[in-house]
Amino acid sequence: MSEHFIYKFSYQEPLISIHPISKFTFNSLIMAIRVYDSKITTYTMISAIILSAICLTNPTMVAADAPGLINVLNFGAMADGKTDSARAFQAAWNSACSSANPATIYVPAGRFFLSSANFQGQSCNNTAIEFCIDGTLVAPSDYRKFKTADNVWIKFDKVVGVSISGGILDGQGAALWACKASSGSCPTGATTLGFYNSRNIVIGGLSSINSQKFHIVFDGSENVNLQGITISAAGNSPNTDGVHIQSSSNVTVLNSRIATGDDCISIGPGSSNLWIQGIICGPGHGISIGSLGWTAQEPGVQNVTVTTSMFKATENGVRIKTWARESNGFVTGVVFEHLTMVLVDNPVIIDQHYCPGSEIGRCPEAVSGIRISNVTYDDIRGTSAKEVGVKLDCSKEHPCSGITMEGVNLSYNNRPAQDICINAIGTSCS
Repeated sequence: MSEHFIYKFSYQEPLISIHPISKFTFNSLIMAIRVYDSKITTYTMISAIILSAICLTNPTMVAADAPGLINVLNFGAMADGKTDSARAFQAAWNSACSSANPATIYVPAGRFFLSSANFQGQSCNNTAIEFCIDGTLVAPSDYRKFKTADNVWIKFDKVVGVSISGGILDGQGAALWACKASSGSCPTGATTLGFYNSRNIVIGGLSSINSQKFHIVFDGSENVNLQGITISAAGNSPNTDGVHIQSSSNVTVLNSRIATGDDCISIGPGSSNLWIQGIICGPGHGISIGSLGWTAQEPGVQNVTVTTSMFKATENGVRIKTWARESNGFVTGVVFEHLTMVLVDNPVIIDQHYCPGSEIGRCPEAVSGIRISNVTYDDIRGTSAKEVGVKLDCSKEHPCSGITMEGVNLSYNNRPAQDICINAIGTSCS
């Protein structure tokens, strides 16, 4: 493998070239820098890099006595898919946190039942902990017995320098989806993996399947990189957003496949400096900024780029959605570029009268207070599944401004798709 993988930690920083052996473990270099800064031995620094690279290329080669290696089996974890390994994983985390040296928590092949996990960083001495996962973590199959911290199955709170390499997270959400489809007396469900108030997070090569609710959430976090992620849930599974980003900054999502019953990627209030590239989305509801504007006092969304991605038979392509309520929130500095649409219902859409089907009859009837400005649509091509390919339905009181469209070429049944622009200033659509 002679090619280099181009890694971009945030779109405001220069590109860094990394050899493919480490393309999912940029954390190796982060650990090396931290080790060097801490004046720990060169041997420990090199060991951390090699161990991280081996974890991704051939996890079975991870040596039992490698420096900094913590095998969950040594703490009582059982790879039988039945025995609860929650205490073993917590003990492994505590062990990693007890040292300031880089540590790798290794999960070997097999199915590990995990009732829940809550990894806290307040008292953790380590800022370079990697989870090297060669197996599958399995959530409880009975949603009625699913008891977690804040409805998050695997939760990280106030952690620094955590990375996850490889592995499968199985949320076993099908039973809850069926409950929601048949009755209204079902629990909300649990997010599979959540990072809260954390920073310097790297996730690569991870698969998340059949989440009860959101698959991966970042809330109040900064300096996050995801790449090579695979997310999968049934197209009719409710609220199974692939990646949800809220109140977070400097987040990069690269080269990932996301198929869900809701947004492939959703961006909530207070998010900034996001770079999303190389996504294959579908089925799902596309990549969405919002919904925004539910509360009167709400932080804005700014500096978001979605580039070089494909949408296959999704409900939406790229979307900005806001409730028709008064709010001081805003969206600005957004770029949607180099995108391919394949039979997408709404390839390009701004909806400032957002109200999902479950809310019909209870929809707000005010005017959206969210101010949308400086949004660029560039080189968006492909096919629309409906006659209208571009629909910008902006607030009457606060029209969208600074909207730019260049090279938007969408077709429907072998003829140009229609454009509809309402209260949108700066567009070239009719």
